[in-house]
Amino acid sequence: MPQAQAMTLDEKLAIACKAAELRKAGDEEGADRLLKTAPLPPYLAKVMKEKVGLDYLLNSGWNLSEVEAEFGSEWLSSR
Repeated sequence: MPQAQAMTLDEKLAIACKAAELRKAGDEEGADRLLKTAPLPPYLAKVMKEKVGLDYLLNSGWNLSEVEAEFGSEWLSSR
């Protein structure tokens, strides 16, 4: 499971701004890859787990550090 350090709001905003620049330049894949480095909000992970499944959530490349911090590693391994 991901064990990334907590990211500040400024760091998350910088990632979002850089991703927007990449999209504007036509690099959709680069923007998507970059956005996945910012922690996925736990409430979105909960919805994704319910709607598309745990396997997708774990294998899609999202930074799950905040999810693990809020729900625990057991939540990320339980179906």
